[in-house]
Amino acid sequence: MNPEQFVQALQQKGISLDERQQEQFAIYYRTLIEWNEKINLTGLTKENDVYLKHFYDSISAAFYYDFTHARTICDVGAGAGFPSIPLKICFPHLQVTIVDSLKKRIGFLNQLATDLDLKEVAFYHDRAENFGKNRQFRESFDVVTARAVARMSVLSELCLPLTEKNGVFLAMKGSKASEEVKQGEVAIGELGGKISAMHTFTLPEEASERSIIEVIKMRKTPKKYPRKAGLPNKEPIE
Repeated sequence: MNPEQFVQALQQKGISLDERQQEQFAIYYRTLIEWNEKINLTGLTKENDVYLKHFYDSISAAFYYDFTHARTICDVGAGAGFPSIPLKICFPHLQVTIVDSLKKRIGFLNQLATDLDLKEVAFYHDRAENFGKNRQFRESFDVVTARAVARMSVLSELCLPLTEKNGVFLAMKGSKASEEVKQGEVAIGELGGKISAMHTFTLPEEASERSIIEVIKMRKTPKKYPRKAGLPNKEPIE
């Protein structure tokens, strides 16, 4: 998917990019490739692959969830900024918070935000388990996202404590998402969430399967969650 096809594909989904937004994606690609030579950000370096499997894939969350009504978004384990930075470019009003455990990636994101002239973005070098205990951030975000970070039972413990009551946690998954949902049902319920929808689709051109799992925060997360760093992955709630 080249940049022109990317713009057309989004247009078909009701998302129009102006010249400045198109330029921002071009800068994003150049900055990503430049930094990828210094630190490992992505295994994809061809322009067509990045536009399809990172940019378009990230924005696919907006095909099913209306970000025009969202205000704050927290992206857990965003790596090189996916999905929240492509969403921020498309929906500039969003206040984006990214938490990532690798300091070098935070350095990249700070430079990226400067290059793209992004406002109302904040990047935190922290473990999601610790971040979710922080009173400043706990249960304070309209939307919490994570893209292929961990399986649903683990991911729910990292993300639902950050989601405000009546907010939404969007898990972006590849194939076998339905299996993960079944495994994650106990954890989701324990952490105060309820699955409201699962949207499955295929990426254009290559037809690989993707799923967006939408979890509504029904009630507050018990104070004991998230547990200490490493424990959600080692002993998942299942």
